[in-house]
Amino acid sequence: MLVHPDFDPVALHLGPLQIRWYGLMYLIGFGLGWWLGRRRARVTPGWTVQQVDDLVFYCALGVILGGRLGYMLFYNLGDILAEPLSILRIWEGGMSFHGGLLGVLLAMGLLARKTGKGFFEVTDFLAPLIPPGLGFGRLGNFINGELWGRPTDLPWGMVFPQVDDVSRHPSQLYQALLEGLVLFVVLWWFSSRPRPRMAVSGLFLLGYGVARWLSEFFRQPDAHLGLLALGFSMGQWLSLPMVVLGGMFLWWAYRRREVDDHA
Repeated sequence: MLVHPDFDPVALHLGPLQIRWYGLMYLIGFGLGWWLGRRRARVTPGWTVQQVDDLVFYCALGVILGGRLGYMLFYNLGDILAEPLSILRIWEGGMSFHGGLLGVLLAMGLLARKTGKGFFEVTDFLAPLIPPGLGFGRLGNFINGELWGRPTDLPWGMVFPQVDDVSRHPSQLYQALLEGLVLFVVLWWFSSRPRPRMAVSGLFLLGYGVARWLSEFFRQPDAHLGLLALGFSMGQWLSLPMVVLGGMFLWWAYRRREVDDHA
């Protein structure tokens, strides 16, 4: 049985300034996405490294604003109703992937309009750049000792002393592996060859939705929400539309290409 190291969430103390591991993980994720995007732009017609800089900036705004708003709406609606200004207290923590995704989609719509590109041209380019950030974000959750897993008897079960003395799944690491490394490898390989418009975006939605839905079986549900209808968590219910939409986008992308090929 393993024990969580109970890391200090603050990586560096610079006088009154504190640099937290969670923020560093976000910074590394955005930095890696920016670097990968500039590499991708050099082999993708119609894209420049300058446009990648704009892409990362818009994406960061979408993640932060959408992630915070989504967390408060999906997981803490009562707090907003009781104190609307609580949504501004980002330093207290609380980010939602699904809210961040909606924020990014809105930001990509604005960027597509600014650059004159099609919406799915932008999202197809962006999709393979996202998983590394997701993986590092989950590592940030692990360092913080938050979003721990359900009880388990498996030999790699881990006790989180800040919670209790129960051996639990290190579900943050499962999610870092599935949502970060595995999804990145699949999307980077898939997008390395010409694909019909919307296919890469569809595969991202499908891949993330499946990975999140599966990993939620090992993650402890939020205490104030518990399990919802059919024994699924909030994260699973929010991921199911991604699976459906991703499958539809993939089918539509290849169906449309087939029609175009025979036109």
